[in-house]
Amino acid sequence: MRCPFCQNEDTQVKDSRPTEDGAAIRRRRQCDKCGSRFTTFERVQLRDLVVLKRSGRRVPFDRDKLARSLSIALRKRPIEQDQIEQMISGIVRKLESQGESEVNSETIGEMVMEALAVLDPVAYVRYASVYRDFREASDFADFIEEAGKTPKAGGKKD
Repeated sequence: MRCPFCQNEDTQVKDSRPTEDGAAIRRRRQCDKCGSRFTTFERVQLRDLVVLKRSGRRVPFDRDKLARSLSIALRKRPIEQDQIEQMISGIVRKLESQGESEVNSETIGEMVMEALAVLDPVAYVRYASVYRDFREASDFADFIEEAGKTPKAGGKKD
């Protein structure tokens, strides 16, 4: 593993342990050259996923891009990082277990929407505003009204 600070290729693993959800191995490493410490994660990858964009373009699935978009939606929300990691791992497992190597970007967006609806209603609306391309305040109102009519997993409908 290359050191992200000095690019040295000799690093030592100082500590290894599974993550909370057991979906990855967390390794603390130290660079032999500069002494810097950093963390890496090792995950099982069942298949290489390709995302089919609305434009017809095909791009490799990027777990980090998914994490960044969730991070924006969940900014300043009372959600633990472990919960976010579990959500991401769950989405990736669902995508990989579908048996297809190509997945539509809409499928990913809908999975994220479902997960956020259960986890945090504010993040759900934030994500939807970008994903569904809200243009006016009335778009928010319409979405929130429609979301209120849909029972959430584990929640009660009035």
